[in-house]
Amino acid sequence: MVLVFPAIAVLISMGIYAVLTQKNMIRIIIGISIVESAIILLLGAIAYIPEGVAPILDQPYDTVVDPLPQALGLTAVVINASTTAIMLALVIKLYNRYQTLDIHEIRKLRG
Repeated sequence: MVLVFPAIAVLISMGIYAVLTQKNMIRIIIGISIVESAIILLLGAIAYIPEGVAPILDQPYDTVVDPLPQALGLTAVVINASTTAIMLALVIKLYNRYQTLDIHEIRKLRG
């Protein structure tokens, strides 16, 4: 459990670095997807309770896991997939129009 939060911080840093430094739009989309996945991992890590049990059991327990972060994580997975699909569709349209995936080239061709 101790290494989870630094690993999540590394993933978020990698994704932000990719978004800020890459010229290729596909690599930028991969960076955004890495950040979104790291946030989902963060939700799971925050919800973790050692020796916690599911809240749907009939017997009373002392430590019960909160299902809300898990539900938010599942929703975030769906949103991650849909935003990635929309970004890829936009990249395909831009490539068909400008014949390049380089952001700087598209800015030059557009102006």
